Amino acid sequence: MLGSQRSRRKVPTLLAGLGLLVTGAALQVSTSATPAQAATPHRILFDNGHAETAGNADWIISTSQPDPLGEDSSPSSESDWTGAISSWGVALQKTGDYSLKTATSALTYGGSSATDLSNFDTLVLPEPNTLFTTAEKTAIMNFVKNGGGLFMVSDHTGADRNNDGEDAVEILNDLMTNNSVDSTDPFGFSIDSLSISSDYPSAISDSSDPVLHGSFGTVTKSLIASGTTATLKPADNSSVKGLLYRTGYSGNTGAFFATSTFGSGRVAFWGDSSPIDDDTGQSGNTLYDGWNDSGATNAALALNATEWLAGGSDSGGGDDGGDGTCTAAQLLGNQGFESGNTTWTATSGVITNSSSQAARTGSYKAWLDGYGSAHTDTLSQSVTIPSGCTTATLSFYLHIDTAETTTSTAYDKLTVTAGSTTLATYSNLNAASGYALKSFSLASLAGTTSTITFTGVEGSTLQTSFVIDDTALNVS
Repeated sequence: MLGSQRSRRKVPTLLAGLGLLVTGAALQVSTSATPAQAATPHRILFDNGHAETAGNADWIISTSQPDPLGEDSSPSSESDWTGAISSWGVALQKTGDYSLKTATSALTYGGSSATDLSNFDTLVLPEPNTLFTTAEKTAIMNFVKNGGGLFMVSDHTGADRNNDGEDAVEILNDLMTNNSVDSTDPFGFSIDSLSISSDYPSAISDSSDPVLHGSFGTVTKSLIASGTTATLKPADNSSVKGLLYRTGYSGNTGAFFATSTFGSGRVAFWGDSSPIDDDTGQSGNTLYDGWNDSGATNAALALNATEWLAGGSDSGGGDDGGDGTCTAAQLLGNQGFESGNTTWTATSGVITNSSSQAARTGSYKAWLDGYGSAHTDTLSQSVTIPSGCTTATLSFYLHIDTAETTTSTAYDKLTVTAGSTTLATYSNLNAASGYALKSFSLASLAGTTSTITFTGVEGSTLQTSFVIDDTALNVS
C-alpha cells in the first residue's frame, strides 16, 4: 500500500536536551552528550538536594557539604563524620580510592558547577523525598546513558517524610517512567508499592557477580526494616538482574537488590534505607544500625555496589570499556521513538505519530522522506560500545513504500552508517509491504564512540518513505 505524500512541516522543533532549533531543512549535525569523565580516585556524588534529611531521616555522609573533608580530613571511624550514612562515606574515604562530595542543589549534567554530574562517576540517591524536576531527570538519565553509575535507595510506600505527597517509591518510579531520555522502562524494573515490615533477603548463588563478591567482601544477606522490592522486566532490558530476594520470592518478583545497565552506564537499586543507616546521625532523628546488623552483610553490599557502579578497578563511570569488560546491555535510548523528539537527533518531523504511516509497535516511528520532492532527512544517535564486548548488534525494523514505478533505477535512497562505516543502502527498489528486520554487527567498533546515522535522500518527483521503528544495539 502506497503511503500518502505528506506536506513538508515548517514548524520549528526544539530537540530536547540538545539546544538545537531546526526546521524542515536537513539537520547534518552529529552530537554526543558529555561523557562521565575518568579520574582516579573514583568520584562519588551523594545527593542531599531532595529532602534527604526531612522529618526523622538523616541520609547524609557528613554535615560538611559539599566536601565532607571539611568536618574531618582524615576520618578513621564512622562518628568522625556526622550523618546516618557516614559509615558508607568513611569506609570509601579510608581506601584512598574515592573522592566524595554532596550535592545540595539541583542536579545538572554538562554544566559548570563543581557538583555537576559530568565531574563524577557515580550518583547516589539515598531515599529522595521530593520529585526531580524535568531538567534533573534529563540530566540523570543522560549521565547514566553516557557511562555514569546510578545508585537508587528506596524506602517503603508511605515514607513521605516531608508530607509533600511523594515518597521515594513514587519519586524513583517517576524518574524512570517520566523523563525526556527514555521512559519505556529503561532499566528493566519498577519499584513495588509495598511496605514490608521485616525480612532478611538472601543473595543468589553467583560467585562471578562483582557486587555479591567484590573487594569489600562476600554478600549473603541484607535487611528489610520497613522497605519494598522491585519487579523485574527483562523483556524491556535484558541486563536487569536480581541479586537479593525477599524470602519466598525469586525470578522477576520480590527483588530487594537489583542491578541493570542503561546505555554505557550502570544502575543499582536497594529497596530499603535501613541497611545503610549506621545509627550515628544528627540528634533528633530516628536512627537504626543496619550497617552493622549481625544478621546481614549490608556494608559489603553497599561498598561492592559502589565500586561496581564506578567502574570497578577502572576509573570512569559505567562500562566505558577501559577495563576490557563487557556487561550485556542494550545501548540505544528511546528505541521505539515513543518518547518523541528525545535522545535522537533528527530533522524536524521525522519522529512522528502521524497516522499516514503505521508504527510497527506503539504510536511513534521515524519517517524519513515521503515528500515527493527533492528532500533529505537524517536521524542519528551517538553511542559508546565498551571495548570488552565481542558482540555488538545493531537492529531495526524498516518499512519502505514508494510511488515510483521503475524496477531498475534507485531514485530515492536510505543510507545507514555507523561512524564512517556504511552498513547498508536501501532504495525505492526495496519497497515492500510491512516491516522487515535488519541487523548488522558493530563488533569492530568496540571501544569507540560512534554515531549511528540514517540518511534519506529523495529525488525530485514521486515519494518514497523510509519508516524505521524498534531500534536496538545489543552488546555482550
